Amino acid sequence: MSANQNLHKAKANKRDEFYTQLVDIENELRHYTAHFRGKVVYCNCDDPRVSNFFHYFAYNFRVLGLKKLITTCYKNQQIDMFSQHDSERAIWLEYDGTENETGVPSVEDIGIHYLEGDGDFRSAECVELLKQADIVVTNPPFSLFREYVAQLVEYEKQFLVIAPLNAVKYRDIFPVIENSMLWLGVNRGVMQFDTPAGVPSKMGNARWFTNLDYRQRHEDLILYKRYSFGEYPHYDNYDAIEVSKIAEIPMDWTGEMGVPISFLDKHSPEQFEIIGLDRPIMTKLTGKVSCFWIAGKEKYSRIVIRNKRLQQ
Repeated sequence: MSANQNLHKAKANKRDEFYTQLVDIENELRHYTAHFRGKVVYCNCDDPRVSNFFHYFAYNFRVLGLKKLITTCYKNQQIDMFSQHDSERAIWLEYDGTENETGVPSVEDIGIHYLEGDGDFRSAECVELLKQADIVVTNPPFSLFREYVAQLVEYEKQFLVIAPLNAVKYRDIFPVIENSMLWLGVNRGVMQFDTPAGVPSKMGNARWFTNLDYRQRHEDLILYKRYSFGEYPHYDNYDAIEVSKIAEIPMDWTGEMGVPISFLDKHSPEQFEIIGLDRPIMTKLTGKVSCFWIAGKEKYSRIVIRNKRLQQ
């Protein structure tokens, strides 16, 4: 099974227990260290016994200068971090550092509390914990990603979370991107996740989604090609040109362009304006839900952009 098929299968079956590997967490979070000093971090989809997010923040609590670390996990968790999944009580953990940190905190180092409910991030008691947080970092259930992001936006939280790249096309996610309230993180490519069954799952379409700024986001994409009529066809049903490869965005085209959704991996807000996504654009203009067409053939979903450097 391909890496991306694993994502689709997980979404279809709503089997969302994918545990992010520590190496992937370290590789991404090293770009945001300045954001964490003096902050309360909340991991609200994390069993501390298996969550590498919890381990990362516990190990690096003083290095990052954290104020507090809070985690909540769904029911069937035990207070003993090394016990089995045989409890019907959900818990939340509160950690504010220890004087002699030697690795994973012991049970005595952590403020452990029972939740009245099941630990669902949407529950009232988990929302109260969310209100205390400055930054939310976790791997949320893919099947609930729309609701998850909506909650973070509602409570105006900073965040760094994982989801499939195709989530950018969701009708309630893309407007958040379009309004510069969410963008993709630094790293991309195949990520390997651990699962409860003990069988690793590779996903080539997973991405970090965040509203934490980082240096690389403001680097211009280097453009080297020039527009030619024969090489860049126009859409049948929208006034823009088709650019099927990000590397071939023309340096001199002043109008609108349709590019693959993976363009967001390279997007600099100073260089390009994001105008819309093909389906919402066509719905607004014609009342019909449709992708772009060229010579009567439907294209894959496209993001519409314009080069801001050429508008100045």
